[in-house]
Amino acid sequence: MAGHSKWANIQHRKKAQDAKRGKIFTKMIREITVAARQGGDDPDTNPRLRLAIDRALAVNMPKDKVEKAAARGAGTDEAAAYEEARFEGYGPGGIAIMADCMTDNRNRTVSEIRHAFNKHGGNLGTDGCVAFMFQQRGVMIFPPDTEEDRLMEAALEAGAEDVLANSDGSFEVLTAPEEFTAVRDQLVAGGLEAADSEVTMRPETTSELDGEEGAKALRLIERLEDLDDVQHVYTNAEFQESAYEAV
Repeated sequence: MAGHSKWANIQHRKKAQDAKRGKIFTKMIREITVAARQGGDDPDTNPRLRLAIDRALAVNMPKDKVEKAAARGAGTDEAAAYEEARFEGYGPGGIAIMADCMTDNRNRTVSEIRHAFNKHGGNLGTDGCVAFMFQQRGVMIFPPDTEEDRLMEAALEAGAEDVLANSDGSFEVLTAPEEFTAVRDQLVAGGLEAADSEVTMRPETTSELDGEEGAKALRLIERLEDLDDVQHVYTNAEFQESAYEAV
């Protein structure tokens, strides 16, 4: 058995996304534009763009906005000024945190991220200080009422690396990043659609936080996610319900 609060964490994350949908759309447009700039506007031949579009559609971004962002990225130099950067550090309770950014002013981004860490009980670290704790994986989360045997058989047949049963009853299907889309599409075709799915930096081990310490870590992560230049935040923390209640 793996994980203690996967399902609760996903539900809280979705609620947080709903509360700031406008800002999320802006970040999705930036990601789609940069992906199209680098690899063209055809998602069938540009895996990064396909993933960016999938993320945008998953948060209900209108399809016409998605298409315009891809066309803009492939047709102009607008995205050329953005630099991709990753920042790593530690949060309350010693949890590992990584923030992937797209920025047109690295000094501004560094300053904002350092301020967020300092203000919320964390420390911005050096390159590589926590990255070794994570591995890029395709991850699909299925709700507790999913039929385990059916999911296991279908996922492994589709090419998944593993299927994990969490102690809260939910399931995780893990794939290699390059196999994520094919596995997900095959599962959907078989009537098994994940409640949440993405290519992410998955921690090898996790650290549970609850109560006020967990709340402090959540405030740090939410502050980082709220920064305009931050696209994704990864952590090895698993938050108990008491942490959300204390925020």
